Amino acid sequence: MNAISARDKTTILLKCSQIGLLGLLLFVGISGCTQTSQNGDSPNPTITDSDRKGKKVILTTFTVLADMAQNVAGDKAIVESITKTGAEIHGYEPTPSDLVRGKDADLILDNGLNLERWAERFYNSFSQVPHVTLTEGIQPVNIAEDAYRGKPNPHAWMSPQNALVYVDNIRKHLRQLDPDNAATYDANAEKYSEQIRAIDTKLKKAISAIPLDKRYMVSCEGAFSYIARDYGLKEVYLWPVNAERQSTPKQIEKVINVVKKNQIPAVFCESTVSNESQLQVAKETGATFGGVFYVDSLSSADGPASTYLKLLEYNVNTLIKGLQGN
Repeated sequence: MNAISARDKTTILLKCSQIGLLGLLLFVGISGCTQTSQNGDSPNPTITDSDRKGKKVILTTFTVLADMAQNVAGDKAIVESITKTGAEIHGYEPTPSDLVRGKDADLILDNGLNLERWAERFYNSFSQVPHVTLTEGIQPVNIAEDAYRGKPNPHAWMSPQNALVYVDNIRKHLRQLDPDNAATYDANAEKYSEQIRAIDTKLKKAISAIPLDKRYMVSCEGAFSYIARDYGLKEVYLWPVNAERQSTPKQIEKVINVVKKNQIPAVFCESTVSNESQLQVAKETGATFGGVFYVDSLSSADGPASTYLKLLEYNVNTLIKGLQGN
């Protein structure tokens, strides 16, 4: 039997959703569609009416947005992520269970800026469910090279200053969806924003202690353009957006040359991709491999970045330790 391409799989899954829940389940049983995601994770079970207890169900495209939304929603709404902890968001392929959960949600929150390349096809399966893009109001940083030249860098949430915009957009749309609990959403959003502002202040102070000529973020993916813009850093990366490929010799050579020329003390990678190429950069330049940053996904509950606030704190501490040579 010939292998089915990723695009064909997605098309099949979307067609499944359009024949109704009963038809979808029958199709899964007959055709071999599985209830397991491409990332090897078991999906969350469908939320029943008894689970809801009158609460709205908010679905987000990835775990970082889910944590943000949960902090604003508190106990007044049910919040879940489509993708699982540790998943790579850019090339994700929705599963049949994702389609069922999407159809049953009251609101879906996404990042936009070309992050969720699969989202438009996903939404076409249940046009009656409203979806909101949380980067509305953020000035995008455009990618300057490769096939993505001129397109917006999607990783706006990595800057605490942008995170405040995300939180306010979540607050605004939860108020519209569930006006009875508007006061709670307002209070939760303000408390959460205060915590983000505290990290913003810490990041500014920490970076100010680093010599100007050493303020570099060298990563695998170009996920730190917004931090670089907002906090006076220079960004160096192997590739602009995570893709299903290894870095090229040309990309590795480019980063090696920059690290050597500027005597950058540490290089880093992201938790959802292989660090093999960056380890090669460290070996060739004498720089330290400073560890991983968390970007597209939170860590597990017992990991160092189990919430968005912890993700920011961990990344800040990892960066500063690396640049200080610790």
